[in-house]
Amino acid sequence: MRKLKVFWMNNKATILITIGTIIVLIFTVIGLMSLESFYRNITLAQIPLQIFLTALNALIFVYFYMTVFRGGFGSMKKTRIKIQDVNIHFRDIIGLDDAKKEAWEVVQLLKDRTRVRQIGGKIIKGVLMVGPPGCGKTLLAKGIACESNIPFVSVAGSEFVEIFVGVGASRVRKLFSKARDLAYAHGAAIVFIDELDVIGRGRTYSFMGSGEETNSTQNQLLVEMDGLNDRQENVVVIGATNASEDILDKALLRPGRFDRKIYIGRPNLKEREQIFAYYLAKVKSTTTDIDVGRLARKCVYKSPADIENIVKEAALIAARKEREKIDYEDFSEAIDRIDLGIAHRLTMTDREKELIAYHESGHLVILYFLHPTDDVFKASIISRGGALGMVHHQPREEYYTIDRDKILADIKVALAGYVSEKIKYGVTSSGVASDFEKATQLAHNMVWRFGMGTDGSIGDFSSIPKHEISEEMKNILNRQVQAILKSCIEDVEKTLKAEWPILEHFAKELLKKEELEYDEIDLIFKEAGKERLFFKNNL
Repeated sequence: MRKLKVFWMNNKATILITIGTIIVLIFTVIGLMSLESFYRNITLAQIPLQIFLTALNALIFVYFYMTVFRGGFGSMKKTRIKIQDVNIHFRDIIGLDDAKKEAWEVVQLLKDRTRVRQIGGKIIKGVLMVGPPGCGKTLLAKGIACESNIPFVSVAGSEFVEIFVGVGASRVRKLFSKARDLAYAHGAAIVFIDELDVIGRGRTYSFMGSGEETNSTQNQLLVEMDGLNDRQENVVVIGATNASEDILDKALLRPGRFDRKIYIGRPNLKEREQIFAYYLAKVKSTTTDIDVGRLARKCVYKSPADIENIVKEAALIAARKEREKIDYEDFSEAIDRIDLGIAHRLTMTDREKELIAYHESGHLVILYFLHPTDDVFKASIISRGGALGMVHHQPREEYYTIDRDKILADIKVALAGYVSEKIKYGVTSSGVASDFEKATQLAHNMVWRFGMGTDGSIGDFSSIPKHEISEEMKNILNRQVQAILKSCIEDVEKTLKAEWPILEHFAKELLKKEELEYDEIDLIFKEAGKERLFFKNNL
């Protein structure tokens, strides 16, 4: 009965016009039948012209009515997604275990909304999903709607932004009017606003009038979520943003609005393995030769969207090679192509190519022996993305903070190419420029920001305006930066001289093969009887 009532409310104008048109046509036919044949023919001949002029006048009137009187510029595409078309259940969402637990609570509240009202409670008004792009915020919102079995209206924050003041607010009103109709008919409805930060940023006030459109749009959103309305329906707003919640207006985050927050982060090792297995099941691959665990370890900090892109890129590479199945080499090449760029071979002299091989071998050896967290996944002397060579490495697991040992190891790895060139040739090349930039920045942060200097200076000096720091203090801090760099170079030089035979072995292998994968690198170290010095010294 409610659905019929909502249908009448939304379409009563169309129904009344249709009935009126039919009645007019009936009386017109009756009138024509009563005329003499001559006058009846004249009247029939004039009907097409009259219909054309009437339609033209109607179109002109409707245009001005919609644009001037009814705010036609405020119209927007309100995408109502049918639940049967979504068909995304929580079991279909791979990973996001913690986020799904919180989202399931939202589903239960929506399902038990009648019981919640009976005990005097209110269902939630807003859910804020925060996390990096490509991690499944939209997918989880669709899962909530599907599991709750209620209508789902989807819009983007950019759809509310226009040059005309008041248009955004008008669109918000129309959006919620539609959502309330759906909620009245079905018991509840979900409004999903993607990129909420577009209209949800902290409001600004200026005598010049800047920001008025965004402010009015956000004010209307606040009123619609928790204001005085003629009908209080169960409309739940789910907002998604890639930005930090700190930039959102405090009024949006207060109780009664976006008071429930779900943080959706990048997947961990176990979840990445599940995601790889899920997408591998959709393509033809030599699954017996593909180590999903290694792929997951190689993709630390990557989002589900990144992993899907890697699988699709690997499929394209296999197709270009005219193979029917994807193998591990295709995945390795796909990761390199996405992360490092397309490989292109440059014409070089033998000495220049040899210099690059020794430079990259220096990075590789120091990374293996002295780095506490990272593994070497690939070494190459093929040019990619402007770099003449590279050593691709990743942490073995997720790290959300970095300590002094890791920073020092990063500096040593960055300086290893410079030291290797110096030991081999006695001179260095311009290829060390980017390495020096990285090492200097890391050492600078250690001293100026993290309190990791050599004289015990504590504090974040980078947060203090430079003119408020004395020249003497600046010199002290900068001398500590140089001390860290020189100490790291000494450690690198000592290690490379001690392990020079294996460095030369790697340089020769790179000159021969141009690229070395993880298995080949690991095998060379094992055959030489080498182990990680860092772990040996810290047992």
